[in-house]
Amino acid sequence: MKQQLLVIGAGFAGLWSALSAARLLDMHGRQDVQITVLAPQAELRIRPRFYEADVHSMFAPLQALFDAVDVRFVKGSAESIDEQARQVSYRDQAGQPAQLAYDRLILASGSQLARPAVPGLGQHSFDVDQIESAARLEQHLMALGKQPASAARNTVVVSGGGFTGIETATEMPARLRAALGADQQVRVILIDRGERIGAALGEGIRPSIIEASDELGIEWVVGATVAAVDANGVTLADGRHIESQTVVWTAGMRASPLTEQLACTRDPQGRLHVDGNLKVRGLEHVFAAGDVAYAATDDIGNFSVMSCQHAISLGRHAGNNAAADLLGVAPTPYRQPKYVTCLDLGAWGAVYSEGWDRQLKLVKGEAKELKTQINTVWIYPPAAERATALAAADPSIPVA
Repeated sequence: MKQQLLVIGAGFAGLWSALSAARLLDMHGRQDVQITVLAPQAELRIRPRFYEADVHSMFAPLQALFDAVDVRFVKGSAESIDEQARQVSYRDQAGQPAQLAYDRLILASGSQLARPAVPGLGQHSFDVDQIESAARLEQHLMALGKQPASAARNTVVVSGGGFTGIETATEMPARLRAALGADQQVRVILIDRGERIGAALGEGIRPSIIEASDELGIEWVVGATVAAVDANGVTLADGRHIESQTVVWTAGMRASPLTEQLACTRDPQGRLHVDGNLKVRGLEHVFAAGDVAYAATDDIGNFSVMSCQHAISLGRHAGNNAAADLLGVAPTPYRQPKYVTCLDLGAWGAVYSEGWDRQLKLVKGEAKELKTQINTVWIYPPAAERATALAAADPSIPVA
């Protein structure tokens, strides 16, 4: 009977975990291990692009790729993990309960937008966290033109001044005008608890964020939090009310709730503490990759962040090392010392930095070209051709 290597999730970390495990098995000529990916759909959803228009097209089908490298795909949603029995319970595509056994498990189930108990948040806000919710926002924006003209109709409020919030806000003036007409006066207001514009992204790129915001007309409300959301806008903690028919929530992320199924240490975002080979600390048969992993990227105190930049490399290492654990061969310790950011700033351009201290390297058009290359080419899966796909899954390949 074949040993079972089960991957939960078909996002960046899950995809590259499966490909990397298949690569190691192929290198050793082993056919006694079955790799299975369990996910709601056999597609890589290009989540870093969900703030853009035409979001319905931002996915890449994976079934042909899985077939090319002998990875079995099971369509379903994981519900629970029994580490003692080495079994995952899930709901299949018909909604029926089912189970999958494993000898090694790679948890790559991603993250989700944190939704605090803000009154009205669930009923009256939008987000760009999943393709379905981003599509709902897009449909709403396109329908605004049918509404009577008003300040609230022409105003978008974005809550959260981190990466996603800034990219969403700086894209909004163009998206609003596309929906309402080029001659319309539009407002985009970004609410951030930080005391200074773009403070969360560092001093190196703050001037670019300020310049882009000024040029695009993005209004920042800093040192503020949202106390409530209603059909007519948001109320801030200091009592101010901002009228808007479009409130977009981007503040905060949490690891998949599946991490809570495991008896082990988690960080404040719910991520699992892993060792240098990405095995979950305290668990013999479970590895973690992507947004569920709290992994040291180097030896000087930096840890992976919730981004495809880290998820791809984490996946390549987790898949390789889970397979190595089954085969009894040496693992490849995870290290990803180079860190870069490329922040899209709408029609103004983009800003590219290197290092954890975010040293500015490219701005405006040059950075925008790089961002477009990253978003439309680099992060997409390889072709569904066995040799090409397996070669691309080598954990020694630098992502950034």
